[in-house]
Amino acid sequence: MYAVVGCNECAAMWLLTDPRTSDSARCPRCGKTHRTAKLKRFFESEDRDAAREARAALLAKKRDESAAFAEVDHVSELERAVDEAGIDDREYLEASGIDADAVDEAAARAEGGGSGSRSRTEVVRDAVTAVDDPTEENVVAHASERGVPAETAREILTRLARRGELSESGGRYRAL
Repeated sequence: MYAVVGCNECAAMWLLTDPRTSDSARCPRCGKTHRTAKLKRFFESEDRDAAREARAALLAKKRDESAAFAEVDHVSELERAVDEAGIDDREYLEASGIDADAVDEAAARAEGGGSGSRSRTEVVRDAVTAVDDPTEENVVAHASERGVPAETAREILTRLARRGELSESGGRYRAL
């Protein structure tokens, strides 16, 4: 179950995954904690793409951009177009004369892959959800306490945000 919910403090709208499983949710923009039972639900669906599309439509309407939004393809179609555009990382590396398999193996070693311990990326991702105020400074400090060098934690944080696995708003990160 997915619900599009809104903050009564800053009017942000976000997607809440299965609101029945947790008692509270934190606004990704202002950080206010809300009781999930009291959050206004603008849309609910079992389909994540439908909920994302509904959120996008609500945000467009809020900004008086409904006509422009109607001309845009569905979110999933836009994602497919982005995936098909350009070349992927593997093609880029190989075209540059770099062995992509060797890069994958090096990345797995650097992140502690296969050793049974948490990878550096997992430690940073966990830090985002573990700290009360997930700013870069707090996330990096939390990850550093768990063996991830500070500069590496910053790079991983940036990479996760770039990949869309985290979002950053107002200097605070949240897992998606």
